[in-house]
Amino acid sequence: MNNNKISRRQLLELSAAATVGAIVNTIDQPSTSASSQPSTESVRLSGLTAEYDQYDGLGLAALVAKRQVTPLELLNAVKQRFEAVNPKLNATAQVFFDKAEAQIKQGLPAGPFKGVPFVLKDLGQQLAGTITSYGSRVFKDNTPDFDSTLVARYKQAGLVMFAKTTSPEFGLTTTTESVLFGKTRNPWNLERTSGGSSGGSSALVASRVVPMAHGSDGGGSIRIPASCCGLFGLKPTRGRVPIGPTQFEGWNGCSHHHALTISVRDSAALLDATAGAELGSPYFSPAPARPFLKEVDADPGKLRIALAVATPAGTPLDPECKRAALDAAKLCESLGHKIEEAQPPIEDAWMRNAFLTVLRVSLARTLDDAAKPLGRAVTDKDVEPVTWALAQAGLAVNSVAYSRAIATMHQVGLAMAKFQEKYDVILSPTLAKPPVPLGVLSLSPASIMAYTKDVTEFGPYTALYNVTGQPSMSVPLHWSADGLPIGVMFSGRFGEDAMLLRLAAQLEKAKPWAGMRPKI
Repeated sequence: MNNNKISRRQLLELSAAATVGAIVNTIDQPSTSASSQPSTESVRLSGLTAEYDQYDGLGLAALVAKRQVTPLELLNAVKQRFEAVNPKLNATAQVFFDKAEAQIKQGLPAGPFKGVPFVLKDLGQQLAGTITSYGSRVFKDNTPDFDSTLVARYKQAGLVMFAKTTSPEFGLTTTTESVLFGKTRNPWNLERTSGGSSGGSSALVASRVVPMAHGSDGGGSIRIPASCCGLFGLKPTRGRVPIGPTQFEGWNGCSHHHALTISVRDSAALLDATAGAELGSPYFSPAPARPFLKEVDADPGKLRIALAVATPAGTPLDPECKRAALDAAKLCESLGHKIEEAQPPIEDAWMRNAFLTVLRVSLARTLDDAAKPLGRAVTDKDVEPVTWALAQAGLAVNSVAYSRAIATMHQVGLAMAKFQEKYDVILSPTLAKPPVPLGVLSLSPASIMAYTKDVTEFGPYTALYNVTGQPSMSVPLHWSADGLPIGVMFSGRFGEDAMLLRLAAQLEKAKPWAGMRPKI
């Protein structure tokens, strides 16, 4: 950014303008990279157009650092935008602007995101004095009195947290719908899913309420909503980002936490601010050679990329999703990378059965643990039908089968590591379908059998990289003919998050997506 100034009054006027009318930037406007921030000379009041939403997180932090806007003014600007947009999206489980204001007044650390408004997913992370419900009626009154390790690191980075975003019950499906909170809608099409399970976060970032938001990914739950909402979504290497202290792994190491962002550089800088093992952590990801933010400006070199388009189990693949992956391969080839068609040598049923066994057993334990704070055993009346069915299946798993599932996941990791001795990156569609209508993937379906088929066919690619612990990202490189975002997934070797960020930044520069915005 340059040193020209935007006045506080200007930014407040711009934010007020955003509440008067809808966001008017549409997918027909030229794309511009969020990493290349608009000149402050261009920040002006012009009808219903507000320039505020063209800044990424680091850009907003720069305004704060230069005293061109205060954190409280920035929070108020976001509050106005949130109040104008969220009623259409239903993206939050809890809102606490009062706590955010108190956080600012207590003084913010001089972190890389000082003063930038931020939201937490209502799953797996604790912010003292706020409810963490996990999207379930069982925990609807669960109010921890402490911050989790990751939340403490967010605060140290200077982020100002004002809401918890919606999640399906226990993050168990690839849409964000629950009995507790209802349906979260996709800002690109309000009748479609915003993805799951970080769909509340993706909806708020896509509608430019915030430039980035917390997410977690146990089987694709950062990458899937990133694909559905046209965002950058990185699932880091296992153990890269802490999730304690109440638990140090989710689903036997399959669940990873990070964020959904507009710009690649925000994702990198946030990873710098939060990465590193915590006391008691059972996993240690390889230490980076240098800060991840420096990778954004680095040349990725000439990568060997395996193009794996076919769905792992031979389920249907929508032509738009196939085209997105093939076009991405052509783009990579034009950037000097070597593309070779190759499928990972993993039997899908072998991997998926192990993954589902671990998920079911973990869920059964969660419901069993819930009996203590609830004061009684959880029943089928307390949770949604698919949740109950999965938990009951978990109770039926014997100890040998559970141990075998964990051993199988380790062997899947070994097979993938051997495969990637030849390839730096695996390129595939993120999803096998564009965002589906709301209701299709709900945990309270008309038929559990139909739900099982639909959820398997929608997201067959992502869970593999949760099992192996490899870094994997969805990049917004394609939009369908009817204006729906379709992501492309790139997955790297274990520990090589830096390489993925270098590639992502190169793709962002070659085919910018920050200017692609929904009309809501």
